[in-house]
Amino acid sequence: MHIPDGFLATPVWAALDIAAAPAVGYMARRAQRGFDDAKAPLLGVMGAFVFAAQMINFPVGVGASDHLVGGALLAYTLGPAAASVTMTAILAIQALVFQDGGILALGANTVNMAILGVLAGYLPFYLWGQGRGRKAAIFAGGALSALVCAVMAVSELLLSGVRVSMSILSVSAAVFLVSAILEGAITLAVIEALENIQPGFVKKPGEGRSFALGAAALAALVLSTVGVLFASTAPDGLAWLSEKAGVSSRAKSLVATPLADYQAQFLPAGWHAKALAGLAGLAAVYAACIAIGRLVARKRSA
Repeated sequence: MHIPDGFLATPVWAALDIAAAPAVGYMARRAQRGFDDAKAPLLGVMGAFVFAAQMINFPVGVGASDHLVGGALLAYTLGPAAASVTMTAILAIQALVFQDGGILALGANTVNMAILGVLAGYLPFYLWGQGRGRKAAIFAGGALSALVCAVMAVSELLLSGVRVSMSILSVSAAVFLVSAILEGAITLAVIEALENIQPGFVKKPGEGRSFALGAAALAALVLSTVGVLFASTAPDGLAWLSEKAGVSSRAKSLVATPLADYQAQFLPAGWHAKALAGLAGLAAVYAACIAIGRLVARKRSA
């Protein structure tokens, strides 16, 4: 779901870069409400968990794969404003450190996943997530979040002049629909698991979360080290679409990094190279989210 540099026309990525900055700034100000320094570890752990989950691709048919986006999951556990800021930090680290998503296209990816994807994921939960339809709302939010991200990414490619036949668009729509269903199911499963460990995990943000946060942190470690052994190597839905549209060769990297493609480039290719990159990413995301949480709390206190 990450758009690389080279796919979007300059007016498209430039406009989205300009739009993303004030949108994230507004979300950061909104996140200050009801936030305190004690909640900073919550941002760090959940941000690290979503980062690790995004490393694990699963097959969705026709030679394509996908991964958890995590916008709805973050919205349920952090609130939509803090979730947007956390997702933005994840996307920035992925682009700058792992060459996953473009630097010039960072605004597009931020608008798609950190702003619209998070808000879309939270909407069903906000509307009917407190009653008997709570599980359905959680599932629907995860699915809607993934669909909005996909629709936005494809729309931006089309606006950039990428020509895609109706047959390819139809197959892509089916792939994204399967991905959305899996996103909803995984989101619901994770929330249910965390609330079984720590009842009231979603209802009482930042209160009594030691066991649930510990479980999420452990899961992030397992996903980033052991999980990569089982991850699908097929291209994700957007990469598959770009291959079929004949534009995959346009992808370019503006910087060279030692952890590109989630591999420690200074080590021989293999599990240990992936695991080391994953652990480095967990540490970077956790530290960034902790710092953001403390900065938000400090500004609120001031």
